[in-house]
Amino acid sequence: MSAQSDRWARQWESALQKAVKPPLIIRLCQPRGFCAGVDRAIQIVVLALKKYGAPVYVRHEIVHNRYVVEGLQNLGAVFIEELSEIPDDHKQSPVVFSAHGVPKSVPADAVARNLFYLDATCPLVSKVHKQAMRHQRLGRHVLLIGHAGHPEVIGTMGQLAEGAVTLIETEADAATFQPANPQALGFVTQTTLSVEDTAGIIRALQERFPDLQAPAAESICYATTNRQDAVKETASGADLYLVVGAPNSSNSRRLVEVAERAGARMSLLVQRASEIPWDDIGAISTLGLSAGASAPEIIVDEIIDAFRQRFDVSVELAVTATETEDFPVMRVLRDVELTPADMAFVNGTV
Repeated sequence: MSAQSDRWARQWESALQKAVKPPLIIRLCQPRGFCAGVDRAIQIVVLALKKYGAPVYVRHEIVHNRYVVEGLQNLGAVFIEELSEIPDDHKQSPVVFSAHGVPKSVPADAVARNLFYLDATCPLVSKVHKQAMRHQRLGRHVLLIGHAGHPEVIGTMGQLAEGAVTLIETEADAATFQPANPQALGFVTQTTLSVEDTAGIIRALQERFPDLQAPAAESICYATTNRQDAVKETASGADLYLVVGAPNSSNSRRLVEVAERAGARMSLLVQRASEIPWDDIGAISTLGLSAGASAPEIIVDEIIDAFRQRFDVSVELAVTATETEDFPVMRVLRDVELTPADMAFVNGTV
């Protein structure tokens, strides 16, 4: 073989090696992504824009996902933190309350300002509000297990008078809490907590306060439980586990923790494919992939495509539950048709 032919052969072999992608199995969780409450909240904003036109104001992020927020902004939604930010000449425009729920003072303020509001609070969050109010009606001091500063916690505590609710964040809080009447206590929880961590806090409280009353129904929502169960089933043996979600999304952050506890070598929260640290993940052969309840499916597709560019991907769908929940929008919006095209910015095109 001539020197030139030998050089061509080596160049061809090198190019062929580069073209061969390493194999990768993606364990794709099902269920994942949007829950019924998140889907309903986004639909409410989209339908309000179709019925009333822009602008539609939204108090706080409708759900904790920047991609969703920016998509709704592109459709004409305007996000605010306080109702006072709505200009006087826009007081007839709808204002939507986020899926996380709001204190009672917020709709009262809207009425005082003569605003037209649409409450997109998740029905399961509203259920927790009712559970807390039931405890109070029965003469119990309410313990709310949750994370300080989270909008859902602020909304739940705001259903009752100041001092009627005590926030319990950790087992250490459970160990130091001193109630006025240990025989008159009831608890509720934030809907998006770690199931295991919450169970530990409840056990700690029950050991100290045997008369502690549970809510009439589970407070942690079905979607949180289902997504955590799916991650537990798929994390063992995963070289990398990716959870699609925002840093301020409680349920998404809990999924990262669950993956680590369940055996994933590395677990990361990413908002977009552009955040994947390719240089840091090393050689991987098995990837676990899930998405928090406020993460749109279009980003899951984006991330799978990013791995296909670098790996010979095989997707294994890991089905651990079937979700059939569907929360309808309020009556005032039910006369507006919602089409797949209206939701393509989050669901992608079929």
